[in-house]
Formats: sequence, C-alpha cells, structure tokens
Amino acid sequence: MAQTITEKIIACHAGRERVRPGEYVEASVDQTWSDDLGAPLTLGLLEQHGIGQVFDRERVFITSMVNAPAQNAHFAAVLKQIRALTGKFEIPLYEMGTAAIHNSLGIEMGRTLPGELIAGGNSHACMAGGLGCFATGMGSTDIAAILATGRTWLEVPRTIRYRYTGTAGRWVTGKDLMLHTIGRIGVAGADNAAMEFCGDPVNALEVEERLSMTNMAIEAGAQNAIIEPDAKTLAYVKDIATRPFAPVYGDPDARVSEEILIPIDGLEPVIALPFLPGNTRPLSAVKGTRLDQVYIGSCTNGWMHDMRVAASILKGRRVAGNLRVIIIPSTTKIHHQCMKEGLAGIFLEAGAAFSMPTCGPCIGAHMGVLAEGERCLSTSNRNFPGRQGHVRSETYLCNPAVAAASAVKGHLCGPDDL
Repeated sequence: MAQTITEKIIACHAGRERVRPGEYVEASVDQTWSDDLGAPLTLGLLEQHGIGQVFDRERVFITSMVNAPAQNAHFAAVLKQIRALTGKFEIPLYEMGTAAIHNSLGIEMGRTLPGELIAGGNSHACMAGGLGCFATGMGSTDIAAILATGRTWLEVPRTIRYRYTGTAGRWVTGKDLMLHTIGRIGVAGADNAAMEFCGDPVNALEVEERLSMTNMAIEAGAQNAIIEPDAKTLAYVKDIATRPFAPVYGDPDARVSEEILIPIDGLEPVIALPFLPGNTRPLSAVKGTRLDQVYIGSCTNGWMHDMRVAASILKGRRVAGNLRVIIIPSTTKIHHQCMKEGLAGIFLEAGAAFSMPTCGPCIGAHMGVLAEGERCLSTSNRNFPGRQGHVRSETYLCNPAVAAASAVKGHLCGPDDL
C-alpha cells in the first residue's frame, strides 16, 4: 500500500511495513537535543529516577543558547546546574565559544539527515524536515524519556501537500513562501498534520531557504514539515553527515488528506504584522511603517545564506539614525565564517551590532528586548504579544533582504527602494 514520505519514515522507525494517519506508534529516535530552558527539567528527571546514562551519547547534545551568557545571578546558577548535569551524564554541551541554536546546530553537525526521525526539545525542531527527515519538537519530559530509552511515541499525522507553481521574484525567498502559506491557511490550518512542500519554486530554493520554510511549520499548527531530498539536499549533507543515511521518498500514488496549489507568480516579499504569523500583507501595503529595531538572525534566518544576503545590501551603507540593528548568526561556525568573509566588518561599519549566537532577542530574553510601544522588524518566526519584550511592543516578520533594506531607511521597504 502506497505511503507518503512522512509515513514511510515513521513506519521504518516503528518497525512496521506501513502506518496510517491517526495510528499511535512507538518509534526509535535518531537524534535529540535540549537547551538551557528544558535541560534542567529533562536531566533532572533522569537523575530523579536513578537513570545513570543516556541511551546513546552520540545521539544527544545540549546547548546553552537562550539565557547565555548569563545576564544575572539566577541564570548563572541555572547554567552552572546544566554544566554539572551534562558532566554527570557525559552529554556534549555547547555554550559560549561553541554556542549555537540547537535546531541549526544539529543540521550543521550532520546529526539530522535524510530519512531519519528527529525529536528535538524545541518547537522549531521541525526545521530539519527541510533535509527530508521526519522532525518534530517535543516537551522536556518527552525528551527525558527519549534520553532514557532511545524511543518515543507519536500519532502518525495526515499529510497535506502544498504544491507551489510559478516563478519567484528577485527578493522573494523561502521565508516569503512560508509566510504567504500561513497567511492563506491560518495558524491552525495544518493542525497536527505533516506539511509536505513540493513544486518548481521549492526546488529552485537554496537548501537553507527550504529550512526556513520547514522551520515555521509549527506556526501553522503542524506536527512536522518535509521536503523530499533532491540533488541539492544530498550535496548539502554529503560532506557533513556523521553517520550513514538512506534518503526516503514517498510513493507517487500515496494518498494525502489534501493537496493545496499555491501559485506565486507576482508574489511580493511578505510581511507578517502583529500579532500572528498568519496576519500577512504584501510589502507594498505596509511600506513606510516606522521602526525602532531590526533583528536579523534566529534559527529561521541565521544561516550563512542569510548573512550574505544582508551583507550584500548593507555594504557601503549606514543604518538609519535612532534605529537599533542587531545581527546574530545561528551558530559559532557561521559567526566565524562571517568574520572570514568580511561580513562582520560590513555589519559593524554599517552601524549594526554583530553578536555571538543566542536566542535572546528572538524570545525577549536579552540582547535586544523591546520597550513598551517599540516596534521591531524581525527575521524570526513569531510575533505574538510580548514575544520580543513588552506586551505592548510590536514585532513584524520578514525576510533578511527586506530587514537589511529597512535597516538603512529606518522604515519598512525593500532592497529596490534603496
């Protein structure tokens, strides 16, 4: 019986020939991770239940990426606790000079590969599905169970296939395709489903742009998002894979619960207005909106591709007066590469702040928190009330090219407006 790529991956990891949407299965996990928000609870549960070791130290890592470097004594104590617990369980810890956002780090290290089943301790773990694996986010207690057993349970999701047609304009990116999709279906439009992306516009995207699309599947309520691996994907993972992998492809005659056609001819860069990722408008409808801060980074758009795009626009220009611009790559390796290529100098000469990897500004923890009444244009994934600071601040979502151009003008605009 024919199966989708999501169903095939789950069936393989559940030791089954086939699975069907709505079934509950127990499956093996290829890779998991946690961070300084979830790790104290996750590792504390292992300690509490007398579990002395994790199922496989090569299949787990922890990152201190949200409240690190510690901004006060409370978080210093939390980070100290994590160091002690990861030392006890001999789990790799990435922080400070090796800091990274874990959703990106797993990909960069070759730990999330085509055909695998990934369960990460963060809702945006679904990003890895852009490489052709089943990837989903889980809570701290679920991750603890995985660390103890190497297995998890899940409900097999129905698949909704999104078939894109047409040709993207110059400044339309994978981020815009996803914002456009969420704007069309709503933030619950793919509730507990697998979002499967296909079509020529998707195939034309760079791999890191595809990852931006799958990153935001959770913003549509999905359990996972996935793109079948092509030659670009396989070339991307070939030199970084840390273990053998076998790409999986859905059967051509597999049933999906729905197929949605999304034409993109004429699509402009898309902006999500407060306070939902689905509250979208074309850029032309919101040009001129005044800004207080621009943030380029996060696991959604902190890739090397994003850094190069932002630098190409900021080179030889200055950010607008009275505007704060923060640029944060998602991993230390990308941070180093920005320095090697001279991108860091471009950002600094433009008047932007260029920081080590952290989730701080994305979730309003530190290094860029908004005050009451302030407005931020962000390449991150969420713009709920209070997401980046005060509950009466505002966050607009966009792609890195629009963010960089707007940083120069001080208000919402596109690169062609410079």
